[in-house]
Amino acid sequence: MLRKDLLDIHSLTTEDIHALLDQATPFKEIFTRSVKKVPALKGKSVLMLFYEPSTRTHSSFEVAAKRLSADVTNFDVPSSSITKGESVRETIETLQAMRTDYIIVRHGRSGLPAAIAKMTNACVINAGDGAHAHPTQALLDAFTLREIHPDLTGKKILLVGDILHSRVARSTTEIFLLLGAQVAWLAPGSLLPGFPPAGVTCFTDYETAMRWNPCALYLLRVQMERQDVQYFPSLREYHRVYGVTEDRLKRLADAGIHIMHPGPVNRGVELCDAVMDYPLSLINQQVENGIAVRMSVLYSLKPESESAEPAR
Repeated sequence: MLRKDLLDIHSLTTEDIHALLDQATPFKEIFTRSVKKVPALKGKSVLMLFYEPSTRTHSSFEVAAKRLSADVTNFDVPSSSITKGESVRETIETLQAMRTDYIIVRHGRSGLPAAIAKMTNACVINAGDGAHAHPTQALLDAFTLREIHPDLTGKKILLVGDILHSRVARSTTEIFLLLGAQVAWLAPGSLLPGFPPAGVTCFTDYETAMRWNPCALYLLRVQMERQDVQYFPSLREYHRVYGVTEDRLKRLADAGIHIMHPGPVNRGVELCDAVMDYPLSLINQQVENGIAVRMSVLYSLKPESESAEPAR
């Protein structure tokens, strides 16, 4: 798969997805070597353009790029001219003059990475835009669950939590559906979109959802920073009704259900502390697999010729 940008899951074919996931496997094997670097992107430059705070995604992309031997530059938005009113176009034109090969963008506005991709010859990777998309998170989620179930056809995945504000929910739902899995959402009615994707089952009651017999429970972070009104009575009440309590964790263990979470985790909200020691938790694997999958994505993208004029 060779393309210039990765902006969402919708733009990928099922064949593209399988190719990226298959390619991530040998990259993950590099982690076991004494020297964990390959020269695949030696001489290439990767710019981290994060308008929103991030720990996992930012560090994962940075490690992935460095393990491919690329040069990484972190663009410090708070101390840049952006704070003086510089437009995104002006910022990108400045970066274009620096001959950056890859730009990894996170922004609170949906669609901004796609707009940036039209302004530059560099490869643009969407690291999360508003409540729209987070394609590499979806890819690493699929890679992680595929390690447990090599064929996801017919497997049932239940996403639980703040569906309404979650770009992860949208991208991960889309990739699992493309890979033949069945997807359901569980959330308070106030946190469910009015029009779920075709084929997605919606639940508002935990016990009813569990009778659907999922093989994996994907817990979503409650995004208080994106909630301009109160969508449920309290965090304590949310945990009681929708969270993985210690009692529910025992029942999940008995049923052999895996737990996933994109991070960061709100302990005592989406899940109890005991989940950290749950043997069927895939949360740490998601973090490790994120590096391998992002290496695969970087390796698969191809910048336009530096002599070409950027699209306008």
